This record gives sequence, structure tokens and C-alpha cells, in this order.
Amino acid sequence: MQTGTEIMEKNKIIRFNDDKGISDHLLHRLLDKSRKYGLSDVIPFSVSDIVVAQWVHLKCRYGCSQYNTNWCCPPATPSPDKVQKILDEYSTALLLAGTRKCPDFYRNNKRKRAMQVKCWKGTVSLERMLFLAGYYKAFSLVGECCPLCQNCSYPEDCQFPQEKRPSVESFSIDVIGTLCNVGIETAVAANVGDSFSYYAIILLE
Repeated sequence: MQTGTEIMEKNKIIRFNDDKGISDHLLHRLLDKSRKYGLSDVIPFSVSDIVVAQWVHLKCRYGCSQYNTNWCCPPATPSPDKVQKILDEYSTALLLAGTRKCPDFYRNNKRKRAMQVKCWKGTVSLERMLFLAGYYKAFSLVGECCPLCQNCSYPEDCQFPQEKRPSVESFSIDVIGTLCNVGIETAVAANVGDSFSYYAIILLE
């Protein structure tokens, strides 16, 4: 019969990389690739800075038309309590950031969707790049809701299972609170013509 210590040793999280943080070389490669997808910054930060809040899930459930309509938003994504347990298995993350103007922000048209798809694919592409660099636990939380299909097949099988990822907000992450912890000031775009910032997160290990 195993002792408690033996069980803990068996179940403990094994770090794949011994070096702390990410090399400057890899960061430069990630940044070069991210710019092709409209992203301008790749910022390493501690997962402990991520703020998970029940109220974010509440806003998804009440007030968002995406609720219960696609695979990348609640209730298809984990509950806040489950999210916190997932984050406890990670120590480091990357914040991906970009800024753009989008007069079609409140419209559901091809031009807006094309921009969303570009950023979505870019985030997943960077995740793949990190996986091949040795970060085998790399997992993306993308910005905004899933744009890959004009109409999601939910609750039927997803048409793009390899690129399916939860959005940051669907993970009950308080984006503003997290940015404050990382030392980034941001504001909500009040007018359609204003520039706005968008963010994605890649969990590492």
C-alpha cells in the first residue's frame, strides 16, 4: 500500500523545462510570428496574476448572445471553480496583445469575422510553436468569441476540433483585473471609431 508521500510524489507536476522563463531568442521568434496575425506584444507573466471571478461567468450567462450557442463559450467551457484548478497546474503564461480600429465591431459581417479568424489562428499557431519548442503543456485562451464558423454547429460536433479553444472571458478571467496585476493600463473603447485593445493568453507550465 502506498504512503501519502509516495502518492504525492507520483502525482506532483513535473516541469518539462528546467530554465526559468522563456529565452529572448524564443520570445523574438514568437513576436515576429505574432505580428503576421495582427498581434503586437508577447508578454511573459505569472499565472498567479490571473484573476478568476464568478461575476465574469455571470456576464457570460446573462447579457451575452453567445451563451449556449457555441463550443468556446459557457456552458461548454469549464466553470470558475474548475478553471482555478486548471490554472493551478501552470506557473507561467504569455499575454498576447494587439490594437486595432473596427467600425464593424457591433456588426456580424465578413470583414469583422476575417479579422477575428486571423487573430484566432495566430494564437493557436503560437501555441503550436511553443509546443514544438518543448512547452508541451501550452494551451491557448483566445480573444473574443469563436469566429471559425459563421454559424457554430453546437451542440453537434465541432467542425474545427483541432483549433477549438475557449475564449479568455469564457474561462471566467477578469481581463481588466489581470492586466492591472501585470502592470498594464487599459480602457474600454467608448465609441465605435475608437481604437481598442484585444488580448489572448497562452498557458505554459
